[in-house]
This record gives sequence, C-alpha cells and structure tokens, in this order.
Amino acid sequence: MRVLLSTSGSRGDVEPLVALAVRLRALDARVRVCAPPFAAERLAEVGVPHVPVGLPQRVVLRDGTPPPSPEEQRRLEAGAVAMQFERVPAAAEGCDVVVATGELAAAAAVRSVAEKRGIPYSYAAYSPVYLPSRHHVPPVDERTEPGVTDNGVLWAQRRLRFHSRFGEPLNANRAAIGLPPVDNAFDHAYADRPWLAADPVLAPLPPDLDAVQTGVWVLPDERPLPGPLVDFLDAGEPPVYLGFGSTTGTDDAAGAAIEAIRGHGRRVILSSGWADLARPDDGADCFVVSEVNLQVLFGLVAAVVHPGSAGTTHVATRAGVPQVLVPRSTDQPYHAGRAAELGIGVVHDSLTTTVESLSAALAAALAPETRDRAAAVAGTMRTDGTSVAARLLFDVVNREKPTVSA
Repeated sequence: MRVLLSTSGSRGDVEPLVALAVRLRALDARVRVCAPPFAAERLAEVGVPHVPVGLPQRVVLRDGTPPPSPEEQRRLEAGAVAMQFERVPAAAEGCDVVVATGELAAAAAVRSVAEKRGIPYSYAAYSPVYLPSRHHVPPVDERTEPGVTDNGVLWAQRRLRFHSRFGEPLNANRAAIGLPPVDNAFDHAYADRPWLAADPVLAPLPPDLDAVQTGVWVLPDERPLPGPLVDFLDAGEPPVYLGFGSTTGTDDAAGAAIEAIRGHGRRVILSSGWADLARPDDGADCFVVSEVNLQVLFGLVAAVVHPGSAGTTHVATRAGVPQVLVPRSTDQPYHAGRAAELGIGVVHDSLTTTVESLSAALAAALAPETRDRAAAVAGTMRTDGTSVAARLLFDVVNREKPTVSA
C-alpha cells in the first residue's frame, strides 16, 4: 500500500503525521509526506520521504511587518491553494490513499488532487473543536457575528466565510485540471466522514458528529535527555516546565510565569520555542531547552505551564503531570477546559498574565489532589491511535481494489 500524508501548519500539525507514517512503514506500507519546508529535518530523522509544500511557517509566524491588506491577503490565500495544486499531484502519483490534516484550505486542494486521480481521501482533525458540532463554538480566532450564540448558526457562518475566501481560487484550480466546481469548499475539505485523531478521554467526539475517532497519533520518543538537563534535574526538587511552543508574543507571559514559579520555591525549565524565549537573568534555577524529548521530561517535572495546544496537552496528560494552561487561540481554550473538567489542570482564563494570577493557578496545580488525579487519568489514555488509523487505511484500500476472479 502506498500512502500520501499531507499537512499545512506548524510543528504540531506535522508530528502526528510523523507518528502515523512510522506506524504505516512498520506495516510495510510505503509513505511520503507533503509538509512545509521546516519539516524536512524531522522527517529525515525517521526516514520518511518529504515533499516540501508551503511557506517556511516559522518565518511567517515571526514576521514583524504590518498585516497584509485585504487584497494582499486574498493574493496570499490564492497562492497557498495554487501551491497545493502545483506540488501535490506528483507526490500523489502511484498512491492508493491520501490523508490530509492541518489548514483546511490546503486540505480542500489536496482532496481535489485525490479526486482527479481517483484516490480515496480522508481528513483528520486533531481536536474536536475543528469539527462542526452544536456542542461547541468554532475556534475562538474565528470572526463571529455579534450577539449570535447558537452554535449551529456560528458554524453555518463559518462555512460561508470559508467558501467566500477560498471557493474562487479552489474552483479556478479545479477547472484547470478538468474538475467541476464545488459549492461548499468547507464541507469539500472535510469529506463525508472525517477522522478525529485525539484521545477519547481528553477530547471525546461530540455525539452529533458522523466521524471516526482513532485516538491520538503519537510516536514513542526514545531519545535520551541531554546530559546537562539531566544534571539540572538531579540537582534539586522537580522543576516546573514552561513553554509556549509555536505561539509568539509571549515574552511578558513567560517573564511573569518564571517569577511565579520561583515564588513557589521551584526551579524552571524554559522552552525557547518559536519565540526564542530566553531566561530573564543568570539565575542557576532556570534552564533553557529547545528541542527535547517531552514524553520523558514531562514525567520528571512538578507541573507543566503551556498554552493548551493539542500535542502538548496530550503529551502532558499521558505523562500524568499537573498542568497550568494559558490558552490564547484556536483549539487551546478547548483543551484547557477539558483539563479543568478532568481535574488534571488549572486554566488561566485571562489573556493578561500577572505574577499573582499565574501564582494562584500554579498553587492549585501543585496541590496533591491535582497530581493524584493527573496520574489516574494518565492510566486511562489510549496508546493505539496510529494502529487504528493504519487499519482504517488498509481497509479503505482493500475495499477499493477490484475483486480478482478465478
């Protein structure tokens, strides 16, 4: 079986595909991954062929120039869709099945390429909040009409906004390869029955959705921790991990969090992330890391302070470590809310972070009852998400193959 996996987004969009790709190869499938250029090194580490598609995401996120004008934004969005049509067809050559994740506009283009080649296609979301359900609002970064509180109406508005932005460039590229137009680019990208690659305990599938929940896609990380980090861990009581991943503009929040952690008599492990966070002084109680094995590290710290992205929240929950979640946008408020509901974490609700507010949240997270609850929930998490997804793909391909008569 030959599989094409495709994503457009940040490191958090790439990592689950890395896990699925490795699992598929273990089952003798041949896999290639379309992903932004920054994913090249990570995919090379696991020996999976990489087809670069997209802009250098880290440059886009850290660019300090003013936002583009509406006309320039439309041009950029049209170019992003066109890039998928230009580069994905060659990658899809000879493939039996396609799975897309990440940004929906790119996925709509990938589905069109799969349609042209007659290849089965599935879209996988990493959080329920991205699937249209009456049980939750759309992601918080979406513009909504003031005063509207009905979730069904909010999702209908999102469908219309999405098609108004991407329908024209999508259909122009479809016409160029001989495909008819679609009248709903939003639903076109999701297809008939999307997947949810999230753990059913942490992020359950809403009951009104016709979707398949596979479980989270995580690659077991066997990398040892760097020697200096091990020495830091061994030099005292378990520290608190602080990181904001690919979220930028977090210098003030990081500074307040470090002071709050120190106020509790705890040392700090600071993840520099895409914002290149640096420690505020030369204190020996703060250790800075960049790329590190979080699956191991989270099991050795007293608590984890993070925004609440799907990947970090799943890793922290599986590690059984208490969490302080500082959500900013997208799916982060959802995961923060779920951690609070499960009793494994504390939500810092305000976007304005102060030493006092973070200290209060950290005090609750460090309480013995939170740690006990986090350990209990960790034992209920599934670990077979990639195996479930791989079986689904094999089933799809086997159904599509014609029966050979004797």
